Amino acid sequence: MSPTEVAVKVDLRGLTRVGAKPGLIDYLISLWNYRHFMVYDARARVQSGNKRDRLGSAWLLLDPFLNGLSYFAIFGLLLGASRGIENFIGYLIIGVFLFQMSSRAIVGGARVIPSNRNVIQAFNFPRATLAVAVNLRELIANIPVIIMMLVMILVIAPTEEITWRWLLLFPAILLQVVFNLGAGLLLAPLIAKVNDFVHVVSFAMRFWMFASCVMFSIDRYSSVPIIKFIVEINPMYLILDIVRSSVLYAQTPSWQSWAGLAAWALGTCALGIIVFWKGEETYGRED
Repeated sequence: MSPTEVAVKVDLRGLTRVGAKPGLIDYLISLWNYRHFMVYDARARVQSGNKRDRLGSAWLLLDPFLNGLSYFAIFGLLLGASRGIENFIGYLIIGVFLFQMSSRAIVGGARVIPSNRNVIQAFNFPRATLAVAVNLRELIANIPVIIMMLVMILVIAPTEEITWRWLLLFPAILLQVVFNLGAGLLLAPLIAKVNDFVHVVSFAMRFWMFASCVMFSIDRYSSVPIIKFIVEINPMYLILDIVRSSVLYAQTPSWQSWAGLAAWALGTCALGIIVFWKGEETYGRED
């Protein structure tokens, strides 16, 4: 060592590898620290989502309305699915509008890695913020959709009266959003590795729609008790049953329905966060 060289001791214990996965608690804290970014991103994407269309944001309302109209023509008029269902139009409106909300949020959350690969590779931030932003975006975008759903129930015969049970719509939608987030986080690592699973998820969504009694009554499964039981514990069916009971039929949903939906929502979200966090370091890498 030359006379001018000085040995300096460096403590490396406080350093971490670039891109290293933080601990789970630190990861959750960092998600909270990015809350303003997630809200801003969600609002910006809602505002810019339909700019290229002549009708713009009106498609947020027209899309579920036209879907509901087509399902009513096919299942209500042609196939007679309305038999035995009180206020079938309201039943169908709630089913189509809320299912589409979950479908868009889950598929969007599942695709956050391939859809944002350039951003992921360029910046260091908790990747789960992208999935949370997707669900916030869908929630904001669906506020006018939910309002339209309620207005249609009020004005399309047979009309329904507003009762205090309509307030139960808020916790039901909140649990739905939490479940959507968890499902998206669970699927995202899988699609990040094998993008082909996007097509499987799209097919599964169509199957899930028929398995959630969106267009027909659960009484159709009465002759097969095991299938009826599986449908009854289906989280989407629980959401629709709670909202339909509260809004259409002025009935207070059972505590079992609330407990089942809460278990699905919180359990799926907790598991989704853990699974997504475990793969944090791998997202955005080129194969």
